[in-house]
Amino acid sequence: MQETELRVLTYNIHKGFSTGNRRFVLPRLREAILKADADILLLQEVQGKHSRHEITQDGWPKCSHAEFIAEGVWPHIIYAKNALYTKGDHGNAILSKYPFIRWENINVSALSWASRSLLHGVLKLPHVNEELHIICIHLGLISIERKKQFKILCERIEAHVPKNSPLILAGDFNDWSEKAQHYLSEHLNLKETHQTLHNKHARTWPAWMPILKMDRVYYRGVEPLSCIRPRHGLWRKLSDHAPLLATFKITTDVE
Repeated sequence: MQETELRVLTYNIHKGFSTGNRRFVLPRLREAILKADADILLLQEVQGKHSRHEITQDGWPKCSHAEFIAEGVWPHIIYAKNALYTKGDHGNAILSKYPFIRWENINVSALSWASRSLLHGVLKLPHVNEELHIICIHLGLISIERKKQFKILCERIEAHVPKNSPLILAGDFNDWSEKAQHYLSEHLNLKETHQTLHNKHARTWPAWMPILKMDRVYYRGVEPLSCIRPRHGLWRKLSDHAPLLATFKITTDVE
């Protein structure tokens, strides 16, 4: 048997700004992410471009925020626009130390004024027989909106992720009422990492005093080893969300 450990970080980075958009903090945010030492990053509210901020914000990178964070550490990047506006765009991104075999962005927008999507990437890890499916998601703020998005998400997984393939689904679920469990656990046999290990979902919003359980890491076909909300003070001064850092073990037969 061959065992592979995988560290996964999910984080809504708030387009590189602190709470209330008071300060541009992307360089400091990158420093914090680097210290987490994850193999795969699932990021939400990632700025692709913004023509006004390029001029007004000191330290604004010349490349996309995903490329800025990934430089020198995560060579494989997929970014998908959720929201497009006159000055630019933002969306979801997956940054990986391992190459993508294929990927697709699926529109799950239920309201014309709230663009949402799920980003589905497929990776091939060394010494792992099955392909690893990674889905990064940012769901809507309204309950009826999320209900439709859960349905699309479930249909996507049932149609495109084999039941014997390892799957990690993470992101900002905006699911403070904890309805996701009904769809993902009962219908798809997915488990939530923090709940499995600590008997409760992690409180991740607002970052400076987390109350609501907004961010999740679901899994299937892998073994969870740890799931934490990093607590050092720097995180509280970055995005309005706290990140989640999970470690998994993938066991495969050696031929």
